Amino acid sequence: MSHLVSIDAAALAAGQAAGDFAASSAAARARLLRALADALEAERESLVPLAEQETGLGLSRLDGELDRTAFQLRGFATELERGAAHRVEDDPAVAGAPPAGRLRLTRVRLPLGPVAMFAASNFPFAFSVLGGDTASALAAGCPVVVKAHPAHPMLSRKTVEIARRVVEQQGWPEGVFQFIEGASVETGVRLVQAPAIAAVAFTGSFRGGIALADIAARRPRPIPFFGELGSTNPLIVLPAMLQRDAKGPAAALAQSICQGSGQFCTSPGVIVVPAGNAGDVFVSALAKALSAQAPQRMLTEGIRSAFDRGVSAWADSSSVRALLAPPARGAAAPSPFLGEVVAGDFIADALLHEEVFGPAALVVRVASNNQAIDVLQTIGGSLTVTLWGAEDESEETRALVRTASQIAGRVLFAGVPTGVAVAAAQHHGGPYPASTQPWSTSVGYAAMDRFLRPVALQDAPEWLLERQGVPC
Repeated sequence: MSHLVSIDAAALAAGQAAGDFAASSAAARARLLRALADALEAERESLVPLAEQETGLGLSRLDGELDRTAFQLRGFATELERGAAHRVEDDPAVAGAPPAGRLRLTRVRLPLGPVAMFAASNFPFAFSVLGGDTASALAAGCPVVVKAHPAHPMLSRKTVEIARRVVEQQGWPEGVFQFIEGASVETGVRLVQAPAIAAVAFTGSFRGGIALADIAARRPRPIPFFGELGSTNPLIVLPAMLQRDAKGPAAALAQSICQGSGQFCTSPGVIVVPAGNAGDVFVSALAKALSAQAPQRMLTEGIRSAFDRGVSAWADSSSVRALLAPPARGAAAPSPFLGEVVAGDFIADALLHEEVFGPAALVVRVASNNQAIDVLQTIGGSLTVTLWGAEDESEETRALVRTASQIAGRVLFAGVPTGVAVAAAQHHGGPYPASTQPWSTSVGYAAMDRFLRPVALQDAPEWLLERQGVPC
């Protein structure tokens, strides 16, 4: 019970700090974000080895991820200094009756309030305690209550120590940054139900996310739930690409499938390849390149067990031909898996549409462009769709691009979907089931918009207008 009381206390403290934090200047919040970035980098020598100890993701990868985390903290600071949070739209008064006439209208944006931030397992820095959700919420003027992920508890606590020290040094009330732990379902439920919480940012499993989204919607006063839930990230190999090269792209794709042991939300899980000899060459090259990969151990026993179950379900399907043997369950690290299925069987079997989180993919062989479109429509919402070989315009290419754009938040025409840049034009979201709010992004500077609510001020007094969008 004391654990649950601490959740209520954290949410209450965030609620008490929300008003003053919302009314703070962009410059003050930018200083906070830059100070957090500086503090992270100053503690690199202790943080990165600790992250490696808990996750096994590799020192080089984790060192780069810390750089990314500091980069996005500073990036949101720069956006604040450019006026992104306090953007104002002003329509002067026009004489006469509506609709032609109007009183003066000034549209501003207000912070929603305390944000419950669920840290992710697969990015212990960039999507964790001081990751993108925390950075964007603080930039928007919203206090955060961070729920640590149990996959890296020691790193989370160490990062929290750093964050709390910076918050205190910058003169902010402690309610601006709150932290809770707990691996139980009850912990997450209690946090989402806490009356002071105004929004939720979640990255995790589909089942867990949907359950929490339902709880957020059934509160006495429902709150927005920004959930990134899972994605198969289909990659379409068009004939034009096969005519140029097969082995090079196959090697890049194999590396993408196995990057981080496949524990990326953008890992390509469905590879659509034309039937025929050219497609056979590509699939053979992909299988060979994958067999040479050596994924590291997975983050948790639960993730590994789910991966083994998912691969077994694919391999046991009568319509799937295993191109690589399923991984041995007793091995410390998983081996990559690749299966092949014809488009008709894939479309008909809902089990094959489910994400398998880890170094595994299904090759779907299609007989036509229209069948490739049918595969995309069957998969539904995805964070990404990649189209290789769409450089030349045609009716068929336009149809594929149209379909890809309808089901994905990001459409790639070169490269692989793993590796998500932090930029103003980035969109990391997608239609259901990839995310619960397809118009929002959890990566890039538009992520701040999730936590800002528009308000129109009609004939506002001059003192309020002089605040230039900063809440009072």
